[in-house]
Amino acid sequence: MVRLLRAKDHDVHFDPQERLGLFMDGAHLYGASRNLGFDVDYKNLLGFFRRQARLVRTAYYTALLENDEYSPLRPLVDWLGYNGYCVVTKPAREFTDAAGRRRVRGNIHIELAVDVMTLAPRLDHVLLFAGDGDLRRLVEAVQQQGVRVSVVSTIRTQPAMVSDELRRQADQFIDLADLAPDITRRQTDPRPRPAAVPRPAEARPRATPAEPFRDPVEVPE
Repeated sequence: MVRLLRAKDHDVHFDPQERLGLFMDGAHLYGASRNLGFDVDYKNLLGFFRRQARLVRTAYYTALLENDEYSPLRPLVDWLGYNGYCVVTKPAREFTDAAGRRRVRGNIHIELAVDVMTLAPRLDHVLLFAGDGDLRRLVEAVQQQGVRVSVVSTIRTQPAMVSDELRRQADQFIDLADLAPDITRRQTDPRPRPAAVPRPAEARPRATPAEPFRDPVEVPE
């Protein structure tokens, strides 16, 4: 039985018995989702594709600054690594451009391509979250091994975030906007705080480590 994902212009086909591998260019997925106006819920994303087919591997690729201990990417990378994702990181290079602005450069396409080619004999369907036209030859090489390749990106931004060459080479193209209802991070309302119970005037609450002194402290001059 073939499952259909209803897209805006066409149906996307998944076979529940096929061996599926997801390979994600993390920077591209982040940029595409933000340009479409939503944040990806990676737990929902994993669950969604597990319902479509036999998910063999889910790999997430990103570049990280080695000396940046407070990168906002690190909590995400740690969470993914503990929750069903194979995370591949690469040191990013930091430089200053001609205008004096700080820039970060990190290309993970080689790591992604090596893993796709290595796993291709054990897969029936590769889902590639990427948009760079340089990956067109990778898609073609995997197809020559009898593996179906779908590309996930978006053409609903200005400009489109996927190259025409990559989109044409793929067996099917899935617009990320069509996945948004199933993989968007839901915003939850904050839990209401219980009303404070007034204390009797004579009662003195116990001090906490964050507030050790409740009475004024005189500092000698």
